[in-house]
Amino acid sequence: MFLLDTNVCVQYLRGKNVLIRQQLSSCPTHEICLCSLVLAELYCGVLRSAKPVKNRVDVDQFATPFRCLPFDQAAADIFAGIRHYLEMQGTPIGPYDLQIAAIALANGCTLVTHNVSEFRRVPGLLVVDWETP
Repeated sequence: MFLLDTNVCVQYLRGKNVLIRQQLSSCPTHEICLCSLVLAELYCGVLRSAKPVKNRVDVDQFATPFRCLPFDQAAADIFAGIRHYLEMQGTPIGPYDLQIAAIALANGCTLVTHNVSEFRRVPGLLVVDWETP
């Protein structure tokens, strides 16, 4: 199972990266997930855009085939452990990225992101970058 980070979704929606399109088209839909945090970030981007109505339709069409994972109790527990660990190391990450990482770990997903340097600090999180060959 793959959980898409916001930056991957944005690149797909903008049509800027052929590699992401190829990877998404080669994976069965049931192996791709989004999460509530990623959708929230995408919807915020829609509201800030010059074409919010069109972009909301695009985001909804993109998201429809994929399961959306929530930030639930299991993710909250994992979030606390990751946050504590990274703070003790002196290498914290942003709160949204921390929640996305916790959702991925709670659901046994590999996180697909271009923000590899930030997420690689999370113990046990499998990370792949579909934007680079």
